[in-house]
Amino acid sequence: MRLLVVTAVAAERDAVAAGVRAADHGAVHCDVIAAGVGPAAAAAGTATALARAAAPYDLVVSAGIGGGFQPAAPLGSVAVARTIVAADLGAETPEGFLPVAELGFGVSEHRPPAALGAAVARALGAVHGPVLTVSTVTGSAARAAELADRHPGAVVEAMEGFGVAEAAAAHGVPVLEIRTVSNPVGPRDRAAWRITEALAALTEAFGKLPAALDGEDLGT
Repeated sequence: MRLLVVTAVAAERDAVAAGVRAADHGAVHCDVIAAGVGPAAAAAGTATALARAAAPYDLVVSAGIGGGFQPAAPLGSVAVARTIVAADLGAETPEGFLPVAELGFGVSEHRPPAALGAAVARALGAVHGPVLTVSTVTGSAARAAELADRHPGAVVEAMEGFGVAEAAAAHGVPVLEIRTVSNPVGPRDRAAWRITEALAALTEAFGKLPAALDGEDLGT
């Protein structure tokens, strides 16, 4: 199996690569890139890597750290996306937010292969639910509550997954998103951030991923 893992920054890339090296699983070939922060950079970097690949990839994974919706995804936990949602792509109206899909201009979410996502979540001991992609990270309790109300069951907020998923879909490649939680979604409190611990959890998760993927059906 050929796997492309897309992170935002070098620290995430290095954490993922360390886990893959530790796994040393010969049946899974994994390339890891840092494409940049935000959905646009993620989409561009993913599309470029897919187009330039010497051989086709079987799976694309958006990976990194993110904010966890409490109490579903506590600090240091792992989350696997059941859906990858463009949470702030759309329009504000007097009646509330309208996703871009309801405006008739595209899709608002991508669905990873259901059986694959569930199997990976079990193998990683991860929560399994919607992962939200935002262009502006949440910084208030009111915004966190709004997102949680609009997207029931949301587990994590991050900034790249939907961009990675858009590029993967354009190339006909299935996608997953795996995140580890560095901070709670809500008011920004840098003293509560646990970035080092989240990166360590990312390494541990990707140490388990190759075995979790071995023999799984990528199309269901």
